[in-house]
Amino acid sequence: MSLQALIGRPYELLVELERRAKAAIGARQGDDASTDEWVGIGFRLGTEQFVAGRGEVREVLPVPEQITRIPGAKPWLRGIANVRGQLLTVADLRSFLGAGRAQLDRHARILLVASREVPTALIVDEVSGFRRFRETDYSEQPPATVIRCEHYLKGAFRRGTDVWPRFSLPALLEDEQFQNAGETARA
Repeated sequence: MSLQALIGRPYELLVELERRAKAAIGARQGDDASTDEWVGIGFRLGTEQFVAGRGEVREVLPVPEQITRIPGAKPWLRGIANVRGQLLTVADLRSFLGAGRAQLDRHARILLVASREVPTALIVDEVSGFRRFRETDYSEQPPATVIRCEHYLKGAFRRGTDVWPRFSLPALLEDEQFQNAGETARA
């Protein structure tokens, strides 16, 4: 179909332009343009890299300067922060996983989890941006990681020597340990 024929239908025009762009990029790289693509957000915890589904992350932002500590909360729950008028629970993901506190340096970011029920921002050591993989790069077997997070890993993407464990943010939010962020009362 010609682009000229789609002039009066802007949505269909954009879809066709996207299809042609992907086909051109795939042809240039020697890829099959019909191969399905999975897109995620790459992030680092300590020395390890992970990827979360693009649909699981609403936004990536710098760590807020003002985080209000919540009395009686576990140490990994940094507190709450007002991000553009919305109060968010701010959790240190590395600390929750028992791998020490995140360093709040210039690389640290928060991942705003795409969840209406549990408004959560997760502090990670660094975000490396979008990561694109072919569906054939996926393996259901997650790799062993230094950080103990096997309950949240849903396979991995492998490309060459790079391995990107797929971290499931919905699995994290559904975990009872994550939901119970209050310290237990001492007698």
